[in-house]
Amino acid sequence: MDKVVQAAFKAVPREVFLPDFVADAVGLDAPLPIGFGQTNSQPHTVQLMLEWLEVEKGQKVLDVGSGSGWTSALLAHLVGSKGKVVAVEIVPELVEFGRSNCQRLGSKNITFYLAGEAFGWSKRAPYDRILVSAYARELPHDLTEQLAPGGRMVIPVKNSILVVNKDKNGNIDTQEHPGFSFVPLV
Repeated sequence: MDKVVQAAFKAVPREVFLPDFVADAVGLDAPLPIGFGQTNSQPHTVQLMLEWLEVEKGQKVLDVGSGSGWTSALLAHLVGSKGKVVAVEIVPELVEFGRSNCQRLGSKNITFYLAGEAFGWSKRAPYDRILVSAYARELPHDLTEQLAPGGRMVIPVKNSILVVNKDKNGNIDTQEHPGFSFVPLV
């Protein structure tokens, strides 16, 4: 595991982000239900996605499908005190659950929003990095538009995870990592 991502995992324990009914399963390397048909993602998959995302201190990151707030808190740790995380979730109860979990942990550089009909949160764009924790049927144009030139997005599309790079001229390049399963991006 990448040392920077490993440090984030140590600083942001998964158990803070799980509902009581699955707390005993915290050590499983598996997705765990958090209610409303959503999950707290498998730790190994989160690790890979964060390593592929290559978050740097001071960046502005969009977390789409923030759920329990775990990935938001991991991202907040990675960007450091000068960075910002914008967390977007479509389920109102999970917006509150994620916000509450991050507040308990003491994460201060995360802002939570209830998602609308468009993907992402264009009001705060562009983003240096975008992490998406639910699968899309195809690469959402709304999200590639919100990615800054020189930025990177990691997103599940169908049963693969795509690493999407946007060059300084706005051209998109993708790398595919097949063999994953996620809840749908709605």
